[in-house]
Order: sequence, then structure tokens, then C-alpha cells
Amino acid sequence: MNLKFLLAGAMYLLCNLASAQVLDTRVVCTLTQLEDGVGERLILSDQARFQLNGTQITEFQWESSVFRTNHGHECSIDMNDGLEAELTDKGWRIRLKDAMAARTKRGYDFDRGYQCSIRLEQEGDALHIKPSCPTLCGSRKNFSALTVDVKTGSCKYDQ
Repeated sequence: MNLKFLLAGAMYLLCNLASAQVLDTRVVCTLTQLEDGVGERLILSDQARFQLNGTQITEFQWESSVFRTNHGHECSIDMNDGLEAELTDKGWRIRLKDAMAARTKRGYDFDRGYQCSIRLEQEGDALHIKPSCPTLCGSRKNFSALTVDVKTGSCKYDQ
């Protein structure tokens, strides 16, 4: 009888390890467009490195910029910001352990909110990056939302 329990436990562990969610990708995206179709030139640029194994974050770095003719804004997040990962049915939800401390460390002294959540959702070869993280963006409202084909590297900004 003990052998049955041992085998059942081993099978349970193997199945859970096999189904663990893993992400290891680089993102490099740029888009130039006219704001509102006829306005000033707008350049969106994102570079990221995401490496996750279940809830363990091995590497996480993302720089997201918006450039206009005479000014630009950026958002950035990395391992030094105190990140934690949660598994979801579609991928991951990345949060800051202490969003207020991360914002203060960057020298942002005005209120933009103290929430930060970045959803990384996989659908086949598509990685949907859905940020809601104004905490680390200074005067910019948020990181860029985008979808990346992890096989080809092609990007589509969700606007």
C-alpha cells in the first residue's frame, strides 16, 4: 500500500513539474506614427528581457519610451524594484512588493498612484504584455501595451 502512495506522489510531482510555466524571451519593438493620424511624430520604443520559471523571476528588465519632437518619457522596471510573480491561468502577473518605496527610490515626488501590475499572457506564439504600472513611469501614464510573437520577434502595439 505504501508503494502505491509513493508512486502516486511521484506522478503528482512529475505532472506539476511538466506543466510549470516557463518564459525566456527578449523583446525589441519600435513604432513611429503620427499622433492622432495627422499630429506630431510619435515614436514608441520598448526593450525587455523576461525570464520566469513558475513564480521564480530569474531576470526581468523592461524599458518603455515615448518620444515626441521636443520631449520624451520613459518607464523602466527591473529586478532591483522588488518584484514578485504570481501564476495565472494565462501566464503571469508581476507586481512590486513595495510600490511606494520603488517610486520614492526613483525620485518621483508627485502622486501617480502606488499600484503596479504587469500581466504576461501567452496564447500560442503570442505574448501579450498588459501593463498597469504608472508607479514607475514618472510623468508618463504607463508602460506600452503590446503583443510580441516570441518565434519571429514581430511586435504589435495595442493602442
